[in-house]
Amino acid sequence: MMELFDTIAMYWQFPFVRYAMIVGTLIALCSSLLGVTLVLRRFSLIGTGLSHVAFGAMAIAAVLQLPNIVMGERVVNASILFTLPVTVICAVLLLRTGQKTKIRGDASIAIISVSAIAIGYLVMNLFGSSTNLAGDVCTIMFGATAILTLSEVQVWVSIGLSLLVTAVFFLMYHKIFALTFDEDFAEATGTKAKRYNLILSIVIAVVIVLAMDLVGALLISALVIFPAMSAMRIFKSFKSVTVCAVVLSVTCAVLGMLVAIVAGTPVGATIVAVNFAIFAIFSLAGFIRGKV
Repeated sequence: MMELFDTIAMYWQFPFVRYAMIVGTLIALCSSLLGVTLVLRRFSLIGTGLSHVAFGAMAIAAVLQLPNIVMGERVVNASILFTLPVTVICAVLLLRTGQKTKIRGDASIAIISVSAIAIGYLVMNLFGSSTNLAGDVCTIMFGATAILTLSEVQVWVSIGLSLLVTAVFFLMYHKIFALTFDEDFAEATGTKAKRYNLILSIVIAVVIVLAMDLVGALLISALVIFPAMSAMRIFKSFKSVTVCAVVLSVTCAVLGMLVAIVAGTPVGATIVAVNFAIFAIFSLAGFIRGKV
């Protein structure tokens, strides 16, 4: 056990490990805050859909070879500035799709998701200049080691956006609660549902783009779904489920990154595996509790 702690302490001396922990923890926190709302509104797979949109946007940005923005001695990745607005637009379209439209929410997610990932991969094949196309696609889809190669600028951008997401959630907590359980009633009582749905869409898109480096496009939905579903096995109130989901998500992210760094396993897949293990434990605990 002491050898394990010594190994972790040794790795902690490297800046990239500290950067990964900071960003990973913040992303896990933001994902879990929004996860409860998305699960209850039956939009659990919106994370997958938007991540595929982000994949397509990143592929196009890579092919266009957009120039990075230089701010003094720091460089900001231009692909993020291209990917974020595209993902926000698709998030707005998905969340505005309701029961009254011709295309239901789940069908819209499937259409946008499959189309975006196909277009992105097609563009990379036709116009990409990389000699390692398979490696580039694998990195975007599964996260690979991107979280361990973050620059200081990326860390500060992630911190700023994460704080913004958290602030928006707490400021809109009562509105989100009302929209989650009965959007029609909330609108009838004076809540501007469309405005808050728009804000929520933007926040979700920001979280998805941030999470791309942590777990990759294919595994993002795990950060949204697993903590919320695990918490729901034990707790019933919205507040309790949200708090529990945040604690579980942050814990799983930290444990997953530590295991990945020490054991050399893929970061994204390890975090998801830890989340699945916690979900299994909480499901068993909920089953036993229901039997007692």
